[in-house]
Amino acid sequence: MLDRPVSELSKPRRRLPDQRWQIYPQKPEFAQNLAVLTNLSPIISQLLINRGMETPEQVQAFLDPESLVLPSPLEDFPDLAISLELLQYAIASQTKIAICGDYDADGMTSTALLLRSLRTLGAQVDYAIPSRMHEGYGINKRIVEEFHSEGVGLILTVDNGISAFEPVARARELGLAVIITDHHDIPQKLPPANAILNPKLIAESSPYRGVAGVGVAYILAVSLAQQLGQTKGLIQPMLALFTLGTIADLAPLTGVNRRWVKRGLQHLPKSNLPGIQALIQVGGVQARGEERAGEQGSRGAGEEISNPKSKVQNPKSLKPEDIGFRLGPRINAIGRIGNPQTVIELLTTDDMGVALERAMQCEQINASRQEMCQQIEQEAIAYVEAEFVTSLQDNRVLIVVQPNWHHGVIGIVASRLVERYGVPVFIGTYEDEGHIRGSARSIPEFHVFEALEYCHDLLGKFGGHKAAGGFSLPAENLQMVRSRLIEFANQCLEPQHLKPLLKIDAEVNLNHLNQQLYQQLNALHPCGMDNPDPVFWTPNVQVVEQKIVGKGHIKLTVAQIVDNQEYQIKAIAWRWGDYFRLPSRVDIAYKLRENYFNGNTSIELELIGVRLPIQIQQFFVSPPTTSSTTFEYKQRQYTCGFYKNGIEAELRIKNSEGKVLAMQPGHIIGLLGTNRQNAKEVDISQPQYDNIIQAALQALSVLSADS
Repeated sequence: MLDRPVSELSKPRRRLPDQRWQIYPQKPEFAQNLAVLTNLSPIISQLLINRGMETPEQVQAFLDPESLVLPSPLEDFPDLAISLELLQYAIASQTKIAICGDYDADGMTSTALLLRSLRTLGAQVDYAIPSRMHEGYGINKRIVEEFHSEGVGLILTVDNGISAFEPVARARELGLAVIITDHHDIPQKLPPANAILNPKLIAESSPYRGVAGVGVAYILAVSLAQQLGQTKGLIQPMLALFTLGTIADLAPLTGVNRRWVKRGLQHLPKSNLPGIQALIQVGGVQARGEERAGEQGSRGAGEEISNPKSKVQNPKSLKPEDIGFRLGPRINAIGRIGNPQTVIELLTTDDMGVALERAMQCEQINASRQEMCQQIEQEAIAYVEAEFVTSLQDNRVLIVVQPNWHHGVIGIVASRLVERYGVPVFIGTYEDEGHIRGSARSIPEFHVFEALEYCHDLLGKFGGHKAAGGFSLPAENLQMVRSRLIEFANQCLEPQHLKPLLKIDAEVNLNHLNQQLYQQLNALHPCGMDNPDPVFWTPNVQVVEQKIVGKGHIKLTVAQIVDNQEYQIKAIAWRWGDYFRLPSRVDIAYKLRENYFNGNTSIELELIGVRLPIQIQQFFVSPPTTSSTTFEYKQRQYTCGFYKNGIEAELRIKNSEGKVLAMQPGHIIGLLGTNRQNAKEVDISQPQYDNIIQAALQALSVLSADS
């Protein structure tokens, strides 16, 4: 027999994703009762239960957000009335108004929204956005003093300002009025502004509580237009910008966000804003079909599939992923590595020629951003594999700092490293020899802002929230910050947390995956933050065929036998080239997607999780007490059994000639030979090996049941 573990001879080059599957508790009776009361299918009812809905009234409000009776924003935002007075006075007296925006999609769409609306309402208004590279986030004293020298009388911040005590105090010293519109967390000491509009300052029960910066700007603009009696022609363009910014900023799609985004997605394809039409045209929105695999980045926030060639004709409505993966990244790329003025001009111009020029600039800069991300990601992975990968289980956090990385894109790379390694990631680059600037991204059990506060005495500026943050530090403090973050991570993380969490809604057989189910799922849209796309799983499917397409995606066909009939469906696994080839039998977790190709529409799977079938996992974790048995396959006799080798159990199958096939769980490469020295590596996902492995597991299953 082979007496050393497979891993000693062959380090597994390809394993399955290391994930935690959390499957929602199924409540079939409750789901059935809710289905009867609401006239929905039980599976849709289960999905709604998973999202916290328990009564027909809650379901009705969710499925038909237009049925919500909204309070007046004047009731919920205490400073809205004074904000409207200040703006009305500035418009009437032609006092100069200056908007201070931010360089992300939320900040730029907010800036464009208020510029357009205030100009339409007769205001004299201009804007400024601080330099990402040289000044960082938020209004500062330089901008305040520049506004003052230009004769500005009223400053309006968007998507920033809530923490800017000193710049706001300086503006008030200089005699300028200040309205802060922001949605970030509230500091201990509020700035001395004339008015502050922030959903974090209003009741948690308010439907306006989850709006992003662009949502606050939208509420302010619409309220002002209503007070002035000038809403005609203004609401729909503002709604388009609200929708773009809300989805791109990953705001929760609940409350008024759900209501307004649902409206906005229907309106966007026919928007009369040249900038929106130019973005849709250049970004290839509504692209579907097999060509999707051509050029795809990480499917995280701010990433996209690029294929401008394939489009659906006459789109009735967009979906959040059209913005999240296509329009949003083209805007965000400008804020990361370009000049925000490009986006402001794109979204405020009424000239289609100018809009197309600016949209093409967005396209080119986004292509540069993609290349930059890919290069930095490869360098970061190489660095981690060489320096840190063996200590991740002990450190429970990853701190990666290298020179010559572009600060504008390292946050995206941090997200990809979290996805790859399953730990919180702090990534930084040197601004100069003495200073490091970085971004952080997290896992659910780790609070980034609290971690940064734990290191506050070693850092320069820092900020953020639970899932993400930004920071700077003197280069000489790097090792101390690393030690402090490792200490913090070990206080709040257990080893089981260091696997990406995959939340799964329900088990479904492949024969139920059809157009009818897909249409029923439309009731849940728009999906996004706090209302995720439904995730299903199917056990023990057979991978019929698989191949690599595009830049490292797996395209495959899976099959399942239900009631003696085989059902097949196509699937795509984005950026899973490292896991190719998948075993021939797996449990799969996936989202449903419509595939448009050559005029045909079909349903396909977007794989987001895969694992060995549960019965195979159980064999390896708890092998049968009797270690071996015999079985017959294709009229030949075999012996098979589980043997402890190293840390993991190993399945071995021996034929009558003394040849042994040995495999370990999660490994695609096994060993075949009479001993370790002459054994050759074989791909056990190939049918000739997989079939015999399945026969062996079946024999051991019978043995286990009898014992």
